[in-house]
Amino acid sequence: MSNNKHESDVAFVRALAELLRENDLTELQVKREYGEDDTLKVRVSRQHPAPIAAAPVAVAAAPVAPAAIGAAPAAAAPAGEADDPANHPGAVTSPMVGTVYLQSEPGVPAFISVGAQVSEGDTLLIVEAMKTMNHIPAPKSGTIKRILVGDGDTVEYGAPLVILE
Repeated sequence: MSNNKHESDVAFVRALAELLRENDLTELQVKREYGEDDTLKVRVSRQHPAPIAAAPVAVAAAPVAPAAIGAAPAAAAPAGEADDPANHPGAVTSPMVGTVYLQSEPGVPAFISVGAQVSEGDTLLIVEAMKTMNHIPAPKSGTIKRILVGDGDTVEYGAPLVILE
């Protein structure tokens, strides 16, 4: 690989990191193809200062060396773990980073409410990611015990959305 190409890749990764910061995003993934056997896959992510439980996050780019942005503290308070909705066995978590919508469009009833009965596969809510509306289905039949997000909230990957028992 030429030095010029390496420099342009570094500039590309820096530009992605800047986009991440400017638009208050938590993750961005891009694949750049130069030729048949020459590609650059870049995943840039950062820890968002939200109270949502998240795994440590790092910036990684090939062929550029990975650089840690911020790591979560190694020790967590044991008392807080018991109250964490993510540890609840009935927690339905977000499969992606995005914006939550509790109804299909403004002015219509919400998909779910506390105490509502749902069947496996019923839509619980929508997570919008990159202008795509992703319906989040109920993983099992049960009763909605808690709704942990509000309409329009931003969620991280793995963030608890609903408690379903």
